[in-house]
Amino acid sequence: MTDVDRPLAPSRSRLWWEIAIVLALGLGQSAVYAIVQLAYRLTDETPLADQTAALNPSRSDREIFDLIYQVLSIGFSIVPVLLVCFLLWQSSRPHLGRLGLDGTRVGADIGRGVLLVAAIGIPGIGLYLAGRAMGIFVAVDPSGEGAHWWTVPILLLAAARASLQEEFVVLGYLFARLKQLGWGPWTIILTTSLLRASYHLYQGPGAFIGNFAMGLLFGWLFQRSGRLMPFLVAHFLIDATVFVGYPWAADAFPALFGLPG
Repeated sequence: MTDVDRPLAPSRSRLWWEIAIVLALGLGQSAVYAIVQLAYRLTDETPLADQTAALNPSRSDREIFDLIYQVLSIGFSIVPVLLVCFLLWQSSRPHLGRLGLDGTRVGADIGRGVLLVAAIGIPGIGLYLAGRAMGIFVAVDPSGEGAHWWTVPILLLAAARASLQEEFVVLGYLFARLKQLGWGPWTIILTTSLLRASYHLYQGPGAFIGNFAMGLLFGWLFQRSGRLMPFLVAHFLIDATVFVGYPWAADAFPALFGLPG
């Protein structure tokens, strides 16, 4: 390939516009809404501890349309992930190497993801319970849908959606693009952790603290390994456990996990 044929590297201005568009289509939009929702909650007459956030609410009082809306919502929310893959796709293998996906060491990556579940999931439950006691978390209802034959599969798809959308964009895409812009490792880790924390603010200030800490750990480990798969696995397993296991936990420990009356 001659110098004339070789594609030019995108300018800094173009990269910033690209980042803004990717975030506006998904997580950046969620962060703005979460900040506004937190302001609403803090100025509401009902104390924060007595408020509830439904993560997977029912979308229709008619079961078949509820299912259709759920599937459509999950499908369209994956579009930013597809856009990220399109933008960072390389003609040579591994095509998604810049996202840390090369198809090798899959078993080891899954194993590391399982270990991360213990490192994040157990302290996360403790932080949530402590935050509820201090009134800095709203009561989170991860499985707000009714009990239908398709409820568990949809909740698992919702967990996969959250894992793909957050880790592809926050870790894979932003780390790649911000490095291109000349940012240092810790500047990237802190910035992406702040983004991760901000779009969870609708759950209360406690969620900001917990997800900021999770972002620091995930970012530091991803910076060292450059492999995205462990974080996809860990995020999916944590959310799947919370989404599907919450009804059992609420029944078994109503004083801890039960929603406000």
